[in-house]
Amino acid sequence: MFYGIRHVTRFDYAQPVAFARCNLRLKPILWSGQTIEDYRLTVQPGGRTYPARAEAGLANVVRLVVEHDASSLTIESRARIRVHRPIPVPAPDDPTLRQIAAWARESRDPTPAGPAAYLFPSPLIPLDRDIAAWCAEELDPDRGILDAGIALARRIQRDFTFDPTATLVDTPPHEAFAQRGGVCQDFAQIMLSGLRAAGLPAAYVSGYLRTLPPPGQPRLVGADATHAWVLLWCGPKLGWVGVDPTNGIWMAEDHIVVAIGRDYADIAPIDGIVLGSGAQDMRVSVDVEPLDVVA
Repeated sequence: MFYGIRHVTRFDYAQPVAFARCNLRLKPILWSGQTIEDYRLTVQPGGRTYPARAEAGLANVVRLVVEHDASSLTIESRARIRVHRPIPVPAPDDPTLRQIAAWARESRDPTPAGPAAYLFPSPLIPLDRDIAAWCAEELDPDRGILDAGIALARRIQRDFTFDPTATLVDTPPHEAFAQRGGVCQDFAQIMLSGLRAAGLPAAYVSGYLRTLPPPGQPRLVGADATHAWVLLWCGPKLGWVGVDPTNGIWMAEDHIVVAIGRDYADIAPIDGIVLGSGAQDMRVSVDVEPLDVVA
């Protein structure tokens, strides 16, 4: 599938700001199953941009510095990207969770894509006894890794209610778990907490879903904004496999990976500092348009 992506973030300030310094993680990364054909970033009313190093995880980071009075700031990211990613199929000879946990502990891969970096609790996703016990019902150590991963994602999708009013961006996983509701970030964090408690490497993914579904298929939840889901390391042969607990499906051709980290703090689309007084209003618009079908 060939997609055109337009992601616009607009900030309006009650009083003009004199200085802003932001990290932008908006350009999709090069990842298995996807290729970037074109990318453009524009900022109005302007500012200096230059590449920066990702401090954690996998992301294309651009530093934006605005050094003039501005009452608004519009950041527009446009990409054209090809996605060809087959749907995983669990098999009887898949590695078991026990094997995956052992391989991950023995890994000597120090890169941001290595499994050891995603084994442990992170600042926004601590281990939680209740979440661990609930997720463990699908995580028998002798179960195949693909079978267990999709089963847990589908259980979260079935038992939790998607409710944009239930949580905030900083709501901890245990609160969303207790009320059995939230948004894609909450569902991903709950799944990650449970997987890591079982000794399995699991990463937080920020990205996009196609806005309009193929004819005859339901619209995926979370397609109106950036989306979040989970990457589960499934051993040296299978590598990283994506599962979407908000929709109870695999990461396939409807999903576009932008950045990968331990949690949202590693890969927030935009963060930084603004010097000024008064309130600010932020509006985000995301469109992912299929342009053609790749054979």
